[in-house]
Amino acid sequence: MTPDSAVIDIRALRVSFAGRPVLTNLDLRVERGDIYALLGGNGTGKSTTLSVLLGFVKPDAGSVRVAGVDPAQAPEDARAQLAYLPENVALYEHLSALENADYLLSLAGRRRDAGAIREALRAAGLQETAWTQRLAGFSKGMRQKVAIAIASMREVPLLLLDEPTSGLDPGASADFHALLESVRARGTSVLMVTHDLLGAVEVADRIGVLDDGRIVHEAARAQFDLPALHAHFSGRARAA
Repeated sequence: MTPDSAVIDIRALRVSFAGRPVLTNLDLRVERGDIYALLGGNGTGKSTTLSVLLGFVKPDAGSVRVAGVDPAQAPEDARAQLAYLPENVALYEHLSALENADYLLSLAGRRRDAGAIREALRAAGLQETAWTQRLAGFSKGMRQKVAIAIASMREVPLLLLDEPTSGLDPGASADFHALLESVRARGTSVLMVTHDLLGAVEVADRIGVLDDGRIVHEAARAQFDLPALHAHFSGRARAA
């Protein structure tokens, strides 16, 4: 991988299920240290895009690279380049934040000492009083902070997020966006799949709109036409 290459590079990607096209000629590129928000309604191909990047779905055509690795050919190598946070973060309910981090990092072969784990939890914005509490009592926002702390200690170049602000109140959403800014400052790239238009405009460097299995509109945050995007989604809602 060259120093200036993209962390995600998808070209002319096509995926179908049972003969039904889901992704049709999708092009998507995420540069190093950028936050990219992928917007789209239900059934537009967002989850399939993530599954391809994770190596769970093989393309019918096109090319996909995750930090230079083809996930269809080497899925374990591709997954070693990223951390994936699903809509509902999967952590161990009976363990504390510290214990979750220690155990999951050991499974990934990236064990860290207690001091490093505490510093990562602090940097992720988790209050110190919560570090030794079991995750069974954590809110979604608190779980995300633990997961991002673990991801930061794995030192991977890419973070995949699936609907990260779903179910969060406005304050927790703002905290999460601030956390993504700190992730970007460390040089980690982020692909955020979301329905949250306003949140995407607030935090993303680039925004792409996925419709009918391809990007129909893409722009940098400062150049994004918010009224046009509202009109696009309103039109889809009326058609449905």
